[in-house]
Amino acid sequence: MKIYQVGGAVRDRLLGLPVKDRDWVVVGATPEQMIALGYKPVGRDFPVFLHPQSAEEYALARTERKTAPGYTGFVVNTSPDVTLEQDLMRRDLTINAMALDENGDLIDPCNGRDDVAHGILRHVSPAFVEDPLRVLRVARFAARFGFTVAGPTLELMKQITASGELDALVAERVWLETERALGEDRASLFFTVLQDCGALARVFPELDGLYGVPQPEHYHPEIDSGVHTMMVLDQACRLSSDTTVRFAALVHDLGKAATPRAQWPAHRDHEARGVELVNHLCDRYRIPKKYRDLAVIVTRHHLDCHRVAELRPVTIINKLESMDAFRRPDRFEQFLLACEADARGRKGLEQCAYPQAGRFRDLLAAANRIDTKSLPINELDGKDMGEAIRQLRIEAVDRELAEVAKS
Repeated sequence: MKIYQVGGAVRDRLLGLPVKDRDWVVVGATPEQMIALGYKPVGRDFPVFLHPQSAEEYALARTERKTAPGYTGFVVNTSPDVTLEQDLMRRDLTINAMALDENGDLIDPCNGRDDVAHGILRHVSPAFVEDPLRVLRVARFAARFGFTVAGPTLELMKQITASGELDALVAERVWLETERALGEDRASLFFTVLQDCGALARVFPELDGLYGVPQPEHYHPEIDSGVHTMMVLDQACRLSSDTTVRFAALVHDLGKAATPRAQWPAHRDHEARGVELVNHLCDRYRIPKKYRDLAVIVTRHHLDCHRVAELRPVTIINKLESMDAFRRPDRFEQFLLACEADARGRKGLEQCAYPQAGRFRDLLAAANRIDTKSLPINELDGKDMGEAIRQLRIEAVDRELAEVAKS
């Protein structure tokens, strides 16, 4: 029995990155031998064991044979005669098909070290096409490392997309890969790679539909709405590491592809359609509620933030109430970040100031400073009390706006 460190840990060590998780492959062993040595079996689809002390994962070397559509349609062979090289050759990319032996020597049958050095994502073998999940994984690795997808690998990704196999991916797995990609500072590369291989139209048709849709004339019309969306996501990544903010920035303009351009001046039309599309997207991939809630708020109200200086006091309170800003100031801050990303997501405006965020924040603070002691508490029922507090807030915002106007 021989044990090798494999996969991401080896790759990250070559990249000089911190190694967070270490995975191991065991060659020449049976499940019974592993259990006898104290390893705890945890694998459902193939034999994986947890080390009795470190709790790191140790998998028996295996080969896979495609037998059905989707990424689960494989027959797995984990017999003791499966070699390390056979195990490495079943992996997706050369940068993930390396191992270290007990002496720290590199085993690299696919020249992964060279691809790490040159920043290339290259498939290991033609069997790459057997697993549709690899399309999303390659796109995520592009976002993580900023690597370029090799031309032949991109062609295989196009082949997978054309086959319809992406439709076999379960919703939770699509979202998991997407959420991981949103956690990378080059998150837009995930969606760009998906578009390059045609997969964006299959997995995220709402985003793909933005490409070719022009921006309004006063918003740099030479940039279409798809390019703008990626620029907004880039800005969100610079402003915040919060993946909920990044997701909201990503989907804030979905309504533009579904609304005739002539209707855009009545911006509520495409905002309402955008909210509908955000909800459909979140339903389809079972996206957690915190992502949906912020995305809906940003989609519905980002233009209100941009033009906050034009709003009347009563309208400002209406907007703050609609966003539940009085009870959820933390989410309101997330909203402001997404709006700032949208404002900066245009050529030449990447470093622009965004005073609207500070203005909106100050107006919320003013509305929160009201003194309710003067209200006749004993004479007002719940509904009337709520309306009285609301009126005090409107007046506080009115005073704040007057002070700003003076300065």
